[in-house]
Amino acid sequence: MVQRKAVVVTHRRIRSSSNVVSEAVDQLQASGFTVKVIDNLEAPAYGSQPRVVDDDTEIVVVLGGDGTMLGAAELVKCTNVPIVGINLGHVGFLAEFESFQMSEAIGKIADRDYSIDARMVAHIDLWLPEAKQPITDWALNDMTLEHSDRGKMIELSIRVNDVEMSSFGCDGIIVATPTGSTAYAFSAGGSIVWPDVQALQMVPLAAHALFARPLIIGSSSTLSFDVLEESTSDGWICCDGRRQRWVPKGSRVLVRESHDRLRLARLSGTSFTKRLVTKFSLPVIGWRENRHYEGQFGNMSYAQSRRTEGSNPVLGSDNEAVSPLSAGRSEGSDSPVTAPSSMAVHDAANGDLDA
Repeated sequence: MVQRKAVVVTHRRIRSSSNVVSEAVDQLQASGFTVKVIDNLEAPAYGSQPRVVDDDTEIVVVLGGDGTMLGAAELVKCTNVPIVGINLGHVGFLAEFESFQMSEAIGKIADRDYSIDARMVAHIDLWLPEAKQPITDWALNDMTLEHSDRGKMIELSIRVNDVEMSSFGCDGIIVATPTGSTAYAFSAGGSIVWPDVQALQMVPLAAHALFARPLIIGSSSTLSFDVLEESTSDGWICCDGRRQRWVPKGSRVLVRESHDRLRLARLSGTSFTKRLVTKFSLPVIGWRENRHYEGQFGNMSYAQSRRTEGSNPVLGSDNEAVSPLSAGRSEGSDSPVTAPSSMAVHDAANGDLDA
């Protein structure tokens, strides 16, 4: 009988302050797995080859937040081992389930009841001045190139496919994959890019320029950044908030799509749109619609009434939103309050188009 192996990755603080890790290990062992626990994921140096799991590992289970997921991703880089997250952090955008769903998640893992979502990875080449070979690294979420002197700007020249597009002083730039578009790049004003889009996004940070908008390039293109000699600060590169180093003036950084993919195990059929609405608590009903229905539901808005009918229209589950036609009834009448047809279209777009 082939021995099934799983690796549980977590944070040392979580392991010492909670029973959730031991409970997960017990459930995996009861399902026939031999389990190894890693709780000391120190960030490796930029350009170094981190340790990876054994090839015969069936799955890596992450108990933590997105930071722990990014650390665990280093363990499966250049392997075919999938990784799945159970969120014990804050937003947990990369996680598949929340902590209270752990038993359900482990049951699906034991039954191999999951699909594989192959995520795009960025390949980064750092060319130091006079270097004959680049220092290479990668990013699942993003790469940042920032000023090393926090009181000064870094002067960068930006190229796409070796064609110079712009140059400016700034605090730095972010290059994000679609997976990372909901992270630092989003906070800096970048666009959210759906995971199945093969593209890279560049977002400037506090650029002193008239044209410094985010750029999205296709996966066959390459972004390059020169740290200009006249820059008042050297640079500092960081991949996924972990692997980092100093970048002197005269250096060049090239970012392109990697040939590798990182395999995320998906235990549910939740679409990216539903996950986005849930994690960011997006207001799926606008204030104009709420005003239209003001007074029809007592002290509740139309949006609130839809959330009290036994379904949650934003949770990533099999629950569906309450039909606008049955969301409420006018006082003293059995006639349903009629929702505008555009609202029904709105629900269909959020629930079905990318399911």
